[in-house]
Amino acid sequence: MTRVVVADDQTVVREGIVMLLGLLPGIEVVGAAADGEEAVRLVAEQQPEVVLMDLRMPRCDGVEATRRIRSEHPGTQVVVLTTYADDDDLFPALRAGARGYLTKDAGGDEIARAIADVTAGGAGLSPAVQSRVLDALSSGGPVGAGREAGAQPQLPDGLTAREAEVLALVADGLSNSEIASRLHVSMATVKTHINNLFAKAGVRDRAQAVRYAFRHGIT
Repeated sequence: MTRVVVADDQTVVREGIVMLLGLLPGIEVVGAAADGEEAVRLVAEQQPEVVLMDLRMPRCDGVEATRRIRSEHPGTQVVVLTTYADDDDLFPALRAGARGYLTKDAGGDEIARAIADVTAGGAGLSPAVQSRVLDALSSGGPVGAGREAGAQPQLPDGLTAREAEVLALVADGLSNSEIASRLHVSMATVKTHINNLFAKAGVRDRAQAVRYAFRHGIT
């Protein structure tokens, strides 16, 4: 049996993942954490083989929790299970030591396969995430350098690099499905980015977003 700890701050999501894992053969859930701090504590107590880790959590986020777990408990592997698959989340998590990265639209078979892959010493990356990593490598720059290396230009109203990228594609006239295909992410992720950037930019619809993009040179 592969012993697993689940970490997610949303109760419904966390309980759903625990229930799903309980139906998969060869997997035993030995703990469920509501934040990264609790995840680190449970790993110390239970010594699981794998942690399924959300990223955006209170007190201690998933990246910091992953870094601490991999440093203090190298026998435990981390598979990120999150809503987001953009560079601002993906590459910090991989650099922190995560060996797997899935989005929450993954099915039970994909989660089980990622758990098996990382316990066998491999990597458990979804196809979309593999595409992101390969795209970054083929661009010729250091993987995930972007924001942390200071290479990104200053963006207005607190927009992230990925939100600005989505906004530029909206300004180019792409639909949500076309943006998802272009960026190798799910429709849910695109909608989340659009909702976030609309709120930050103070726009109500795509027409206003296009005017905002051109006004700030985000094209």
